[in-house]
Amino acid sequence: MAAEAAPQVVRVDGRPAEAVSALDRGLHYGDGLFETIACLRGRPRLLPLHLERLAQGCARLGIAFPGREALRGEILTVAGGSERAIVKVLLTRGVAAARGYAVQGSETPTCLVLRYAFAEEDPRMTLAGVRVRLAAQRLGENPSLAGLKHLNRLEQVLARREWSDPGIAEALMFSVSGRLVSGVMSNVFLVEDSRLRTPRLDRCGVAGVMRAAAMRAAQRAGIAVEECALGGEDLARAREVFLTSALIGARPVRELDGRALAAGEVTRAIQVALAPLLAGDADG
Repeated sequence: MAAEAAPQVVRVDGRPAEAVSALDRGLHYGDGLFETIACLRGRPRLLPLHLERLAQGCARLGIAFPGREALRGEILTVAGGSERAIVKVLLTRGVAAARGYAVQGSETPTCLVLRYAFAEEDPRMTLAGVRVRLAAQRLGENPSLAGLKHLNRLEQVLARREWSDPGIAEALMFSVSGRLVSGVMSNVFLVEDSRLRTPRLDRCGVAGVMRAAAMRAAQRAGIAVEECALGGEDLARAREVFLTSALIGARPVRELDGRALAAGEVTRAIQVALAPLLAGDADG
């Protein structure tokens, strides 16, 4: 494992460990959820939004939620003592009580918390923006899982295999019905006529915490924002496009599949509004 990819800390169910049971349903079926949290000076960024999304995901999947305070304490323990860190939380349904898909009801959730190094932000990506391509891989549509950050990420794995150029930061993905959904690792916003539009995630896609923070910031700044069904024609009309994620904040797209774009007033206004969150001075 490359040094930069190796976790600095690994805890399983509140104890230092590096392994889970071979019978864990997260391993067998992807039966679980995860969160990726940016931490600055030992403080997890947007932690209330992460915990809320995890609780909602557990409710929809029928996984017992450990509780906000218990998880918050574990995340703070792992993040502590590090100036910049990424904390990843994986919550599975736990060890299978019997072979097969059926849930027995006696499973006890498994909680993994890992800490990784969090590299310093490249200011050029925030100011000038990033190059983005369009992914050939399509996302399947399943309203039952739409919005959740569940452990089934094979579509994203296949999409990420499509390019190796380090100059390409991301790829935008469409669903099987042709709807724009998101980036492989991010959410996407289009600017049209000084208003924000972002894909409605009622069929597939992950409802990102930074996406939620960006929409709240837009509303506070008086910028109209709309969740709607978007397609390739909407992407072609957009004069500004930016990406959001818990790790990158809001990043302008300067080139989309060879087409030049630039960050405009709306993108910059969102970046300014999100700046206190990214500095760790607010919770969103």
